[in-house]
Amino acid sequence: MSKVVAFISLTLDGVMQAPGRPDEDRRGGFEFGGWATPYADSVQASLAGESMTSTGALLFGRRTYEDFYAVWPNRTDNPFTEVLNNTQKYVASTTLTEPLPWSNSTLLEGDAAEAVARLRAQPGKDLVVLGSGALLRSLMRRNLVDEYILLIHPLLLGSGRRLFSEDGSFAALRLVKTRTTTTGVVIATYQPVEPAAGDDGLGQARRSLPAVTSRSHIR
Repeated sequence: MSKVVAFISLTLDGVMQAPGRPDEDRRGGFEFGGWATPYADSVQASLAGESMTSTGALLFGRRTYEDFYAVWPNRTDNPFTEVLNNTQKYVASTTLTEPLPWSNSTLLEGDAAEAVARLRAQPGKDLVVLGSGALLRSLMRRNLVDEYILLIHPLLLGSGRRLFSEDGSFAALRLVKTRTTTTGVVIATYQPVEPAAGDDGLGQARRSLPAVTSRSHIR
């Protein structure tokens, strides 16, 4: 079975909208586009390179796919363009039609979450979701995300589209790895906690919390 990995840049208050450029996504009057760019460093570049080696395919929503296609295919000033061009890309969209313009791109047929579930059931390398908030949330509702790599930036924007919506379902996660960049970005890798049979997940989450053994620990 393959693994679905969410690779997401977000702020401390959970905003994931338009991390790369001022004009990337102005929906809702968003004025902070490009907020992640000043925090880029060699640690993040190394992480991206490492991720590429374990990536079998990329998963995109329509908006993120079109944005990546407008920027990446013809760039020559980086080591990622060739990899992105040559990697299989699956796109969830109800408006796009085949053939898709970017090389090695395939439109997911039918319900996107069901299509991803079929891909996940096949052996292979990771299926990596880049951006694509609506697609990612649909996968989260179906418990199809096996790992979250969150690049948490030391910013509070106060507005913008967030990764975790207020109407999302409960999920317990366990921290499996952390790394800090030279610019203060915390790269946290989480995996879902598997609930026991008949457990709604809350029981396991409570059992995962550190025990408070004495009132002296409470401040």
